[in-house]
Amino acid sequence: MDRAVALLCNPSAGGGRAAKILPRAERALRELGIQFHTEVTRDLAHARDLARSAATAGEVTVTLSGDGLVGCVVGVLHEVPGSVLGILPGGRGNDTARMLGIPPAIEPACAVIAGGAERDLDIGDVEGRSFIGIASLGFDSDANRIANAAPSRLGRLVYVYGALRALAGWKPAAFELRLDGEPVEASGYSVAACNSGCYGGGMRLAPDASLDDGLLDVVLIGAQSKRGFLATLPKAFSGAHVRHPAVRVLRGRELRVAADRPFTVYADGDPIGDTPVTIRVVPHALRVLVPAP
Repeated sequence: MDRAVALLCNPSAGGGRAAKILPRAERALRELGIQFHTEVTRDLAHARDLARSAATAGEVTVTLSGDGLVGCVVGVLHEVPGSVLGILPGGRGNDTARMLGIPPAIEPACAVIAGGAERDLDIGDVEGRSFIGIASLGFDSDANRIANAAPSRLGRLVYVYGALRALAGWKPAAFELRLDGEPVEASGYSVAACNSGCYGGGMRLAPDASLDDGLLDVVLIGAQSKRGFLATLPKAFSGAHVRHPAVRVLRGRELRVAADRPFTVYADGDPIGDTPVTIRVVPHALRVLVPAP
């Protein structure tokens, strides 16, 4: 690693986990001979400003956080030529790190910053706001809202908790979609535009999705009983849910979504827009450090 690093830490990520492991990350980077400075983020706007300053200065932006901070800065880095992102898992889900094969332990993850390979990845866009993983709505809107308000002690189980709580009050929704201009009708639970394959702390919602194929995998969770949905939910951790007859997977570059009632779109764990909304992929928009082959 010849370039200096700006280490952006979200201290509240993972219920405070990022703040707790920050000293270990700093020690590991020093031992690896990496020149760096640490910046503690106050909010997402502050994080974007820090990332822009780092990229403009020619530094590698490294996030110590969960997926929310990663999704927050990717749009900024896309705008600055030559930007490179490094990811240290410090949140609850860490789904982007999981997809890229970045080790969950902080010391080997820091070794990827020092000696990893650079890989060009796609990002997603929701009405001008960027994300890295999965943008979803419908049932997922309720589940994410509940999960974000849940006690931090639940850890990764917070996503299962959110889904179970959301299911109790869920009423089926009707969606009107246009995928690359072609109409698609859907009703039931959720619509998800997947740049990545994982969300919710390891759920393989789109098991065949790729971060660099220039496409979104659009997963539609259709009408079924609550009991049937509950029985299918655990299969999402292996990706086997896509074989259920109520689940459809389509592919495209741009998805327009409207619904019979308002929904907030969540991506990388945070609210990013409201229906009606257009979600699209931006191919090869971001260079990221990943484990060397």
